[in-house]
Amino acid sequence: MTDQVQEAAGNGWQSEKFIKNLAKRKRAERRFRLTGLLAILTALTLLGILLFSIVSKGHSAFIQTTITLDITFAESVIDPNGNRDAAELRGANYAKLVQDALREKFPDVKGRRDLRKLFSLISNDADSALREMVENDPDLIGKTVPVALVAGDDVDMLKKGYIDRSLAEDDRRVKDQELAWLDVLEAEGDIETRFNSGFFTNGDSREPEKAGIAGAMVGSFYTLIVTMLISFPIGVMTAIYLEEFATKNKLTDLIEVNINNLAAVPSIVFGLLGLAIFLNFAHLPRSAPIVGGLTLALMTLPTIIIAARAAIRAVPDSIRQAALGLGASNQQAAFHHILPLSMPGILTGTIIGLSQALGETAPLLMIGMVAFIADIPGGFSDPATVMPVQIFLWADSPERAFVEKTSGAIMVLLGFLIIMNAFAIVLRKKFERRW
Repeated sequence: MTDQVQEAAGNGWQSEKFIKNLAKRKRAERRFRLTGLLAILTALTLLGILLFSIVSKGHSAFIQTTITLDITFAESVIDPNGNRDAAELRGANYAKLVQDALREKFPDVKGRRDLRKLFSLISNDADSALREMVENDPDLIGKTVPVALVAGDDVDMLKKGYIDRSLAEDDRRVKDQELAWLDVLEAEGDIETRFNSGFFTNGDSREPEKAGIAGAMVGSFYTLIVTMLISFPIGVMTAIYLEEFATKNKLTDLIEVNINNLAAVPSIVFGLLGLAIFLNFAHLPRSAPIVGGLTLALMTLPTIIIAARAAIRAVPDSIRQAALGLGASNQQAAFHHILPLSMPGILTGTIIGLSQALGETAPLLMIGMVAFIADIPGGFSDPATVMPVQIFLWADSPERAFVEKTSGAIMVLLGFLIIMNAFAIVLRKKFERRW
């Protein structure tokens, strides 16, 4: 009987039908592999297009055009009484110093309209730079020194190639007369581009050439600190209790189901919850990092709890039983043995949760962190904004110069997210244990 089965099987393997079937399965497998490869290549191509679009628009945000003028710090304008009073120095008309320097540079410009165009070559915020110089060094009063001042946004866009000077005059923002002035300054070497350090040190501004991300970066830092201090201990303690101490019953099953459901809830729902609890009920300060951090902590908690439970569950039960067998209590086994061994996985999940919080916008819009904040926040209760919201605000601005600011801020935010996720990967690889 066995010989007949083997003979029949042998004939079946060598039959034409079996060979066709095998070739068909191999073709299907190759198609599946090609489909998967095509999907990966498509995703990488689209990601490359997205990154190229962001970088091509945003790289110029890291450079800035300046115009060097011989500024005369006239004592009659800055300190007419000669007493060097700090309040009087702060309130002086430094804009007049810039205007006088431009008039001296181009003495033929007379009309009010032409003068207004001439003055627009320099940023409206240039007077604050001169004010800071005088406050730091009052000995400048009475002297004439060359000062590199930030150019206006139209000049900056022209220098970076975003305004085509070959177009007809009516089709471009920089007119022929302004081009003639800029050509004179260019010929004398007074126009140059340099690294835009103000992009990282200035707060937000209505003037695109002076707008920076310092306020948003500090606001994001404060918000993430609050998020981590609230979500990490609560999330870890919840995971330990559910895995090590809670009895399995309908209540714990309901809690687990709700935790898993909360991880899939749209983030704007947490914004509504933060608006109802922290603002309307607790009356915490609106648009403050403490409120933003508490709201994002609610959103991050389910992610941390799920990651922590998975890390705790991955620790072999033999370690737990060995600790209990040597006389340790359940609490000692959990905190002295299980928790230290599961901490790398817990930290990885926490970093991923914080990365998600760093890129969130919708919950923070609901609690008022969408306001224009020019000052850099000095604490957790000061009005502030965060990086994603700052990007949202700049993307809605009509000025062409804010386009590069938006893309530049996206590049910085992506850099932070890549660093945080890379740190999570390194942490997992370094402390990962194979049982």
